[in-house]
Amino acid sequence: MTALPLLVLRRRPELWRSSGALSTQGSGLRRSTIVADDDGFSLIEALVALAVLAIATVGLMRTVQSHIDSTRGVERRTAAMWVAENRLAELETRMPTASADRVEMLGEQWRIAVTRRGTDDPEIQRVRIEVFPVQESTPLASLDGFVDGRKG
Repeated sequence: MTALPLLVLRRRPELWRSSGALSTQGSGLRRSTIVADDDGFSLIEALVALAVLAIATVGLMRTVQSHIDSTRGVERRTAAMWVAENRLAELETRMPTASADRVEMLGEQWRIAVTRRGTDDPEIQRVRIEVFPVQESTPLASLDGFVDGRKG
């Protein structure tokens, strides 16, 4: 990360000189001009720099938001895959919860669809487990596995 230069604004009385146009003796009323000085930035340069920083900040915020959304998507797909893996384990061990079509994991409700198909070996069944968020029709995870075909 590079350091940004500091904005230098100085008041140097020796750079001011009287033009004499409004000068009155003793009243303190004078028109003055500034002698050119190369120290610091002009107001327009400072405003342009701030505008560039503002535009860059908006771009950075959009990038961060995109990253957050992507991370949330990965988190949801991972949780859905865990639900599918748990269901496959329940089917393999014949747990009573293996017939439920809805579960809760990580504070979210999931809908599970299990499709069984036979194989060339009658003792083995192929299962496809698809996991959906409750309100959605597109699965976030799909898992294929095999279970004992002799078990219900």
